[in-house]
Amino acid sequence: MTDPIADYLTRLRNAISAKHRVVEVPASNLKKEITKILFDKGYILNFKFVEDGPQGTIKIALKYDLVNKVNAIKKLERVSSPGLRRYTGYKDIPRVLNGLGIAVLSTSKGVMTDKEARDLRIGGEVLCYVY
Repeated sequence: MTDPIADYLTRLRNAISAKHRVVEVPASNLKKEITKILFDKGYILNFKFVEDGPQGTIKIALKYDLVNKVNAIKKLERVSSPGLRRYTGYKDIPRVLNGLGIAVLSTSKGVMTDKEARDLRIGGEVLCYVY
């Protein structure tokens, strides 16, 4: 697999479109950090790290509106890829949907949202947009 983050986002997208409640994803430290950010920002209901075998898995409970059956995540978009990395300085960090969505960045201080990176005045690689 050449792009594990794109695979992670695609698994989430497919589970959302199929209206699944839970999705299992192979674990890595970067995927764990992105999952924590999605949970903290309210895009997923819950998550659990399962240590089975050398890699482990992440079980993610997706969040739906009970009345309209609409998911909390409208769109997951991969920005940086292995063939074309997208880096940005803290002054040029993109605002997703004028601040309604989040951009997930990989910085020298760890994985964080665009707002946290702006507050810390730190740039990095833009991994994905979530809204």
